[in-house]
Amino acid sequence: MTETVRRPGGRSARVRGAVLTATRDLLTDGYAELTVDRIAAVAGVNKTSIYRRWTDLEGVLGDLLAEYATEAVPIPDTGDLDRDLVELALLIRQGMTGEPGDLIAGLAAAAPRNERAAQVVRGFFLERFGLAQSIVDHAVARGELPAGTDARAAIETVGAPFFLRLLVTRQPIDEAFARRTAAAGVAALRAGVFSLPATPAKAGAPATPAGRTPTP
Repeated sequence: MTETVRRPGGRSARVRGAVLTATRDLLTDGYAELTVDRIAAVAGVNKTSIYRRWTDLEGVLGDLLAEYATEAVPIPDTGDLDRDLVELALLIRQGMTGEPGDLIAGLAAAAPRNERAAQVVRGFFLERFGLAQSIVDHAVARGELPAGTDARAAIETVGAPFFLRLLVTRQPIDEAFARRTAAAGVAALRAGVFSLPATPAKAGAPATPAGRTPTP
């Protein structure tokens, strides 16, 4: 669960708005050049105000990432699995080809050596993936998929190729790629790839025919 960001009014709200706007603007120069000093200078605030409110740079970036999340379009719920996954893939593409993509890439690059950055990224995606699971859950409820389908694993598999391109190969994340990824996810779901295995019977316990009480 991501930490709830407090949004008070008055001067504090103005400072927050100025700092997040400055951070958005500076991200165009790349994550590596982003510092609290630069944010403070562009925002027109004292850097001690930033440290007091956010503790460090990663705190600012976590707040900004949370802000992007509030601006995100709701998880698709069209009543059709194919359409829902296509729309989800297009939403992921939209996020990763704009400012959020630059921010995510920067935080992910910093994560191995910065636990705060790792927590920000992990919390954001745990929340977003958790919300997206409803697509698979609704398809199960409609009878499009079998009961016991692992919704979390399915959504992670749909999202993974986007992160491969964003963070590793740096290949374009275009619409054709998004639609192809969604189609692969649907095909795997319908083929039962994400069906959870049945719980095995206890060893040494013979199966009991339906309607018959086991003999003691």
